[in-house]
Amino acid sequence: MELIIMQANPMEVFNQEAPEVAEAFNGLIMSLVASKGLDQKTKQLIYIAMKASMGDPMAVKAHVPMAKAAGATKEEVVDAILMTLTVSGVRGVVTCLPDAVKQFE
Repeated sequence: MELIIMQANPMEVFNQEAPEVAEAFNGLIMSLVASKGLDQKTKQLIYIAMKASMGDPMAVKAHVPMAKAAGATKEEVVDAILMTLTVSGVRGVVTCLPDAVKQFE
């Protein structure tokens, strides 16, 4: 018999356990989304690179569709992840690139 372990969505847990803090955090995110210095595609590509640099495949997986919706190409997402090599080494590439590429298939 196979045991299936369901993982809770971390953001749902955050919202349930600390709703006031989660609301404040969401307000911060929305203010960054609304800022005018960078277009949304560039913001998503930077976010993907930062999270890949941290080796956070869950965040990269969540942001690739947002980058695509903002007009990012597969090549741009791949380059954003590859940019992490000089800062963080290979960890972000090997943990985040496969799923990011798969989302363009």
